[in-house]
Amino acid sequence: MDTNELKSAEDRTWDVVVVGGGFAGLSAALLLTRVRRSVLVIDAGEPRNAPAARVGAHNILGREGISPLELLRVGREEVASYGGEVVDGRVERVERGGGAFTITTQDGRRARARRVLVTTGLIDELPDIPGLAERWGHDVIHCVYCHGWEARDTKVGVLGNFHQALLFRQMTDQVTLFAHHAQAELTDEQWEQLAALGIEVIHGAVTALETDTAQDKLTGARLASGTVIPLDTLVVAPTFTARGGFLEDLGLTLNPHPAVPGVQVAVDPSGFTGIQGVWAAGNVSDVLAAVPQSAGAGNTAGGAINMDLILEDARRAAEAREAASATPFDGAMEAEVSRRVLGTRAHGLEGLA
Repeated sequence: MDTNELKSAEDRTWDVVVVGGGFAGLSAALLLTRVRRSVLVIDAGEPRNAPAARVGAHNILGREGISPLELLRVGREEVASYGGEVVDGRVERVERGGGAFTITTQDGRRARARRVLVTTGLIDELPDIPGLAERWGHDVIHCVYCHGWEARDTKVGVLGNFHQALLFRQMTDQVTLFAHHAQAELTDEQWEQLAALGIEVIHGAVTALETDTAQDKLTGARLASGTVIPLDTLVVAPTFTARGGFLEDLGLTLNPHPAVPGVQVAVDPSGFTGIQGVWAAGNVSDVLAAVPQSAGAGNTAGGAINMDLILEDARRAAEAREAASATPFDGAMEAEVSRRVLGTRAHGLEGLA
C-alpha cells in the first residue's frame, strides 16, 4: 500500500491496527485476517535481525537457517492473501478518542482502529567499542541459541558476562572472558568455576576490534595495553530497549527487565497491557524473545484481541436489539393497548347502560 492508499483509508475504522511488521506483528495479523478481521499493519522497515540476514534465522522448525528478511517477505504475502494490508511507515503517536484509536505516522498519515497491537521490537544498545557495531550480527553476537552452533570449536571471546561465558563454553573449549569493566562483579565461586572449565580471564578493557577486511571477518580484540587477543567471535550483552516511547499518550510506560539490562512493556500472558484496547507482543514486551517466541506471542495476542472484539460485537448487538424493542408504539399497537386497558370507556360509553 502506498501513501495515497493509506490516506484513502483514513475514513474507515480497522478492527485492528498492528504497529510493527516483524514476526510477532505478522503472526498476529495472519491469525486475525483468517477470522475475517480487518487488519492494517504499519511497519517502519527496521527488523532487529536484519544484520543477521546472511547467516539466517535459527530454531524455526521447518525453516531452519532461512534469511529473516525472506521470512518477513513471505509473511507479508500471507497476510495480504487473506485481505490484510501492510504499509510502510513509522508510528509517532497513538491516541484514544471517540471509542477508537487514532494512529499517526511521522509523515502525518492517520488510521483509526478499534484495537491496537504493538509489536515494534527493540533496539540493541551495543558497547561503545570501535569496530563492534559494524560486526554486529555477523561475528559479534549475543545469543548462544541463535548463533552458538556457527561459533562452535572456534576462538570465542565474551565481553564481561559470566553467564554468557558458561553458555559458550558448551560450544567450544576456546573461551576467553574479557573482564572489561565487570571484573569486580565476579564472586569467588564464579572465579573457581571459570578456572575449572578452562575459561581464561583477561584483565583490562577492550578498546577496539581487529578485522581482516579482505576476508570480512573478525580477527581479534585489542586491549587498552595494546595487546591483541586472537578471536573468531565476540559475544556481547547489549542493553535491550523496547521501541515504545510513542505509547506515552496512552499512559503506558516502559519498565526495567528483571534479569537483563533493558526496558520493556509490561503485559499479562495474553499480551494485554492493562490499557483497554491495547496489546503488545514480541521483543517490545519480552526483550529476550527469539523469532519462535515472538511469533507465538503474536498468535496469542491476536487470539485475545479477536475474543475481545467478539464480546464487544455481541454486547453491541444485544444493546441494539433491546433498543429496537423499546421503540414507541405504532398506531395499531397503541389502539390494541387502549382497547385492552380502557374497554368501552375508550369511546365514552361507560355511562350508557
